[in-house]
Amino acid sequence: MTSKQKAAEPRRLPGDPTLAQEVERALRVDHAGEYGAVRIYAGQLAVLGRRGRAAEAVRHMAAQEERHLAAFESLLADRGVRPTALAPVWNVAGFALGAATALLGDRAAMACTEAVEEVIDGHYRRQVKRLAGAEPKLAETLEHFRGEEIKHRDIARAEGAQEAPGYPVLTGTVRTATRLAIWLSERI
Repeated sequence: MTSKQKAAEPRRLPGDPTLAQEVERALRVDHAGEYGAVRIYAGQLAVLGRRGRAAEAVRHMAAQEERHLAAFESLLADRGVRPTALAPVWNVAGFALGAATALLGDRAAMACTEAVEEVIDGHYRRQVKRLAGAEPKLAETLEHFRGEEIKHRDIARAEGAQEAPGYPVLTGTVRTATRLAIWLSERI
């Protein structure tokens, strides 16, 4: 660890993860999140098909999530960090969530995106704040991805997310599931 990295690392209490452990957790969970997003959009597109504004928006967002996923796959390999052991769960759960929300309609699919991206915005913001001094290149990558995730949230809102049937329950459930997936993927 360089002296700059040591200076950037805040004081730790016994049991707190080291900076290296935090970076491993960040890479693991962010890879899992991008994988989950790709699967959500695959489920939505399986239902929405190839026509319509919602499908077009989902294809655009899915392409960006694919690039994010590829970046994290490269980072995991470069740094020797294992992916989450929960990938098979996120494969099925992400696709199912995407398909289920799309079955409720275009606006429900957009509400799902809005809810996920609201959580991811805060998640990436906290990571950037924590890693900016010690891992500036990684923090810059996370901030770039955060900006694209915010745009996804805004697209979802522009496409009528808030008019989805059962909007408060739907988005509350998706936010809670996203937070749980983050917590689990950091650790497992």
